Amino acid sequence: MGLMSVLLAIDTAAPRLALAVLAGDRVDTLVEDMATGQAERLFPALDELLVRSGFTYADLTRIAVTTGPGSFTGLRIGLSAARGLALALRLPVLGIPSLLALSLSAGRDPVAVLLDARRGEAYFQSFAGAGLPLREAALLPMTEAQAQVPPGAATITSPLVDIAALARFSAAADPARYPPEAAYVRDADAKPQEKFRIPRVPA
Repeated sequence: MGLMSVLLAIDTAAPRLALAVLAGDRVDTLVEDMATGQAERLFPALDELLVRSGFTYADLTRIAVTTGPGSFTGLRIGLSAARGLALALRLPVLGIPSLLALSLSAGRDPVAVLLDARRGEAYFQSFAGAGLPLREAALLPMTEAQAQVPPGAATITSPLVDIAALARFSAAADPARYPPEAAYVRDADAKPQEKFRIPRVPA
């Protein structure tokens, strides 16, 4: 199996664990809903998926992981696992922004991804078609985001990525265009509150 391209896709940005192994046209997935515990479950689940798919870690040729926006803890778990595996196995790793990943499940063009970011805000990005962004991802007031949905666009509001579609997209994507770095979008949040920050205690 050494000559076959075998891609592992990981998504832990939403309250679930989603894994996929893509080899040629065949994709095998493992998806489990979980708000917490992804860190403990990820590698046992990956072991199960690889065994079921008939592959080992040594067969992997590429890794893809979602980069957010999403749960801070979830993103860190997925990115750490992907980077660690890529380093150990000397493989390319792609970081696919979550809003782009969500656009891949759309059945028609154009597409708008609009996720509730709480506080009356939304993460928003519009696409000409699946995986074809028209603009950068932005954090907008919910009403403004809703007003920017292109006429006739399919609107995606669920944060749950189609992990098989993500795997297929990542198999053909250029790793240089998709660095595995977290995309929080709401990154200015912590700055004004820095003086109130509580030191993180190691677990």
